[in-house]
Amino acid sequence: MVFNYHLATVLCWGLLVLGAVNPTVGVLVEQQPLVLKYHNGELLKGRITVNLLWYGSFTPIQRSIIVDFINSLSSSPVVPVPSVATWWKTTEKYKGGSSALVVGKQILHESYSLGKYLKGTHLLSLASSFNDLSAINVILTAKDVGVDGFCRSRCGTHGSTRPVNAKARTAYIWVGNSEAQCPGQCAWPFHQPIYGPQTPPLVAPNGDVGVDGMIINLATLLAGTVTNPFNNGYFQGPATAPLEAVSACTGVFGSGSYPGYPGQVLVDKATGASYNAHGANGRKYLLPAMWDPETSACRTLV
Repeated sequence: MVFNYHLATVLCWGLLVLGAVNPTVGVLVEQQPLVLKYHNGELLKGRITVNLLWYGSFTPIQRSIIVDFINSLSSSPVVPVPSVATWWKTTEKYKGGSSALVVGKQILHESYSLGKYLKGTHLLSLASSFNDLSAINVILTAKDVGVDGFCRSRCGTHGSTRPVNAKARTAYIWVGNSEAQCPGQCAWPFHQPIYGPQTPPLVAPNGDVGVDGMIINLATLLAGTVTNPFNNGYFQGPATAPLEAVSACTGVFGSGSYPGYPGQVLVDKATGASYNAHGANGRKYLLPAMWDPETSACRTLV
């Protein structure tokens, strides 16, 4: 099967932290307003199924952390604020109304049938495992699986596939577990960064540096997918390397953030873990800032 597709990536946090710091500059530069232009394309709105393909070995607890996160995106009156649902409501401010994500099918792909190093064509093949056209198909790779470009230039990807002669395009996402490969790049701020300011890492809210890092990247890519699914929605810069709803706010998790410092976040008194959002089943998560179309600024929960 042949596909037409485009890609948008979550760049490695460590590289972006390094790029944001210039030791030769000693003066403050006034920041320009952040504007993500709408390019009049289709957005993903309404009820959207999120299918999950687990490639490699994930424990039941690891899977539940991610499933609970996706379920948390829908409003629940029993979850304290700030909540994951509050964070997601910012996507309603983009044209077209709300995007209600619900967990759909799950496939456990524990046999590594495509090997432990995946190329882009492998991701496209895995994304086509589901036949639901009105869905986002998410591929999650385990900590012992390498992916082309992983850690070197990206921590995850979103794009779309369209079989030849088919009218509809289907959105997909890939996110990798960086715990054993590059946690300083793809699981910051839960691990010391490889580059840039060496601030102490935060304690991961679910006790799993790799999976809590995956949550940050998955959140980034889900927001980018619903607001720029086919490369003609909301973004800034070139379409080949767009800054999207959350990737435009990279490294910002709380108020007062600056390159290398995630900002002021909440701390669990019992565990010392850092978080800024409550989720389903008592979960806590640390979520990045999202661009707010009403204020043209990156919005944090705390």
